[in-house]
Amino acid sequence: MDIQEPSFKTLFDQLGLPSSPEDIDAFIEEHRPLDAEIMLWKAPFWTPAQAQFLRDGIKDDADWAPVVDRFDTRLRKESLTS
Repeated sequence: MDIQEPSFKTLFDQLGLPSSPEDIDAFIEEHRPLDAEIMLWKAPFWTPAQAQFLRDGIKDDADWAPVVDRFDTRLRKESLTS
């Protein structure tokens, strides 16, 4: 069985969000920049289940942690090209 490292697509699938590259970019564009004072999982646009998944993925240093960190970084940038 070939196990892949989680990606943005699999993260968005797990969160129950559309997961095409265009959908991911649109989500990030819509919600960025996330204020540096707000923890990713405390952002107002998550459902309670999504917030818990993100919080647990980082807190438990789960397999999801690297992709959640990359996602967090992209949400905090001023633009997708910066």
